[in-house]
Amino acid sequence: MEQLSTEFDVRKQKIEELLKMGEIPYKEKFERTCTIEEARSKLGEKVKIAGRMVFRRVMGKFGFCQIRDVFSHIQISVGRNELSEEDYNFYKKMIDLGDFIGVEGEVYQTQTGEVTVKAEKVTLLSKTLRPLPEKFHGVQDTEIKYRQRYLDLITNEDSRKIFLTRSKMVSFIRRYLEDNGFIEVETPILQTSISGASAKPFFTHHNALDIECNLRIATECYLKQCIGAGIDRVFELGKDFRNEGMDPSHLQEFTQVEWYASYWNFEDNLKFFKDFVVKMLKSCLGTTKINYQGKEVEFDSDWERIDYVAKMREILGCDFLSIDDVDELKKIVVDKKLFSLAELEECKTVRTLVDYIYKRKIRADIVNPTILYNYPAVLIPLARRNDKDDRIIDVFQIVAGGAELVKAYSELVNPITQRKTLEDQLKEKAQGDEETMDVDEDFLLAMEHGMPPISGLGFGIDRFLMFIFDTDNIRDTVLFPLMK
Repeated sequence: MEQLSTEFDVRKQKIEELLKMGEIPYKEKFERTCTIEEARSKLGEKVKIAGRMVFRRVMGKFGFCQIRDVFSHIQISVGRNELSEEDYNFYKKMIDLGDFIGVEGEVYQTQTGEVTVKAEKVTLLSKTLRPLPEKFHGVQDTEIKYRQRYLDLITNEDSRKIFLTRSKMVSFIRRYLEDNGFIEVETPILQTSISGASAKPFFTHHNALDIECNLRIATECYLKQCIGAGIDRVFELGKDFRNEGMDPSHLQEFTQVEWYASYWNFEDNLKFFKDFVVKMLKSCLGTTKINYQGKEVEFDSDWERIDYVAKMREILGCDFLSIDDVDELKKIVVDKKLFSLAELEECKTVRTLVDYIYKRKIRADIVNPTILYNYPAVLIPLARRNDKDDRIIDVFQIVAGGAELVKAYSELVNPITQRKTLEDQLKEKAQGDEETMDVDEDFLLAMEHGMPPISGLGFGIDRFLMFIFDTDNIRDTVLFPLMK
């Protein structure tokens, strides 16, 4: 801290000196003729560019520095042949690493092939008080990396790539859906019913109305109401909130897109999603091949299909769909030596127990993009029951690298069945399961007025980025994750 304090004081003193010289340390504006990236293709032309100085080497009366923004960087040559002695001394003494500067000069190429601007004028635009992290190692402390993301982006090329790709991906999603007839809408984040997914919500109090509210855990129920209103294809891209445990692959605040299409079933949605994800990867990364934990994963391929119910029957050695007592199913699991009773303590219902087994005995071993389908009806109260066996729902989920990337299903639009499945959720809540839905009367009322056949899909942006960039922590894909 002593060194930082000294550096801070030195820079603060320079600001006072600048003011005495009649120099404005924080300029109002700077007229650029092009960006740094554009300047790199303007060999032989005069440019006016600006950016943060991140590197400098001075050799007597000549030297180089580098300025950059999040998109690109460029080398600047600064010497006494182009600058007056006064201006050159100002550059050496009053401008520090981290300062924002404006540069005017001609673009040329050095003998080593480096695109460079020969500075004819250097203008201090904004003075920094604190030094940047060491250039070649950047931000190493994860605490600083997440709390001070701006420092991470200044010094870390991998982080810049992730967040620029994230921006491209969000833009692509909107364009692709709109080009395919989907309309974007906005639904409430502040809600009065826990609906759309099985998750524990955040609660808050609405002072003006004097009512308890929750932050949304999903957009599903409102988007289906839009379908009932006649918007045949609808989507929303935004934040959802789930007040659950923190680990490297989960965040309480996350970004996802949900889309719903009238007259589709889950197989239509599966075909649409595969085409979507292949084109998105080509557009945002230039390839459909992902290197994940030392293995090459190809998305533009035939995806394997796994029947969830059949695989679970194989693991348990019984028809688990006919079991509705959680203790009975736990005994089978323990007798098969799949897990100990202590490991299953948090599983309060058949739904949570089945999901626990699936995540550890099926999902964890999947590397390549794989389609899981035919889910137990107990898992998703909003999904359509299969016509041949109402204990099974018409669902698919894409899993890759042991992570769930997307979930979609044929939607339940039968209001009688829907009311029963939501009432069953209340029974599970009474058993101690905190991740259950409410009986959403407004949603049921809309369904009673009629909805067409629908298929919907939820796609998490953060986790998909975590997968394609092979990061260890989902916080690496979020600009400003919440920290304690």
